[in-house]
Amino acid sequence: MVKITDVARRAGVSPSTVSYALSGKRPISDATRLRVQAAVRELGYRVDGGGRGAAGHRSKVLALAVPMRSGIHVPVVTQFAVSVVTAARAHDHDVLLLTQGEGEEGLGHVARAGLADGVIVTDVQLQDPRLPLLRSVSLPSVLIGVPADPDGLTCVDLDFRAAGELCVDHLARLGHRAVALVGSPPEVYVRRTAFARRLVEGFTTAADRHRLASVVHPCGTGRDAARAIAGRLVRELPALTGVVVHNEPLVDPLIDAFEELGLGVPGDLSLTAVCPPPVAASARVPVTSVAVPSAELGTRAVHLLVRKLSGGPVPGATLLPPRLTERASTAPRGV
Repeated sequence: MVKITDVARRAGVSPSTVSYALSGKRPISDATRLRVQAAVRELGYRVDGGGRGAAGHRSKVLALAVPMRSGIHVPVVTQFAVSVVTAARAHDHDVLLLTQGEGEEGLGHVARAGLADGVIVTDVQLQDPRLPLLRSVSLPSVLIGVPADPDGLTCVDLDFRAAGELCVDHLARLGHRAVALVGSPPEVYVRRTAFARRLVEGFTTAADRHRLASVVHPCGTGRDAARAIAGRLVRELPALTGVVVHNEPLVDPLIDAFEELGLGVPGDLSLTAVCPPPVAASARVPVTSVAVPSAELGTRAVHLLVRKLSGGPVPGATLLPPRLTERASTAPRGV
């Protein structure tokens, strides 16, 4: 059993300093805190919820960080959460939900207090401010999303870049020569959210490869936003006949907005989406889509985390290949 005195000896500080560094109850210099964290990792020291440390102690709890930020689509977040809870229960773990906006403070508290055996992190940004903390503490983690630098991290996600390419490839095969991407709300891009940025990269790469005229615009939600973006796209790209939507709540409002402008789906305009299958299948015109596999991602994240906890090997990054399902919203150009 590793004791707090062992950590103190390894870090070259007093046991009370170790306690303060882990609990955050008193200010500790960055250099001292990093020495303590390094000693904790090397010795396998863990702290339970009452402040007692022991190597190998397990809380049988997994934390799920789902920051409730503006621009997120709550039903998708709910699907992630339900799949994580279901998979965790299959491994005899409960789930602690963390919803704080920025997330570092909540994650730091969980790590210091030993409230969970590991953490699953969602809404990952390319330069995510939570990553230095995740790399510095002994709390095992899995990210649903891939940052710009995934070195030393365990990540799983849909290959959103390939998803963007797949949608454009489908429209190009149908003969469409002018396409648009209606993206997530603007704040999602301002935060440099990884999945949204990568989908834009895939869309523009495929459009350039096929030599298509193309535009990309973020968009809010609601019928007014749909009408505004539909009118803007028609003005900017008069030859527009193909649209990719990466904004689940806009699917039906966009179909309505284009029809108000005299563009029927799919007779005048083919529409594809990257969204959960129920959203695409239940649209007023069933939408050709690349599925966002929320349940599979949540389940895989739990399995990866449990494997890490047991000391088994895990891959650095797992990207699920996109799958496109054709429905009634796409047709050859001019048909």
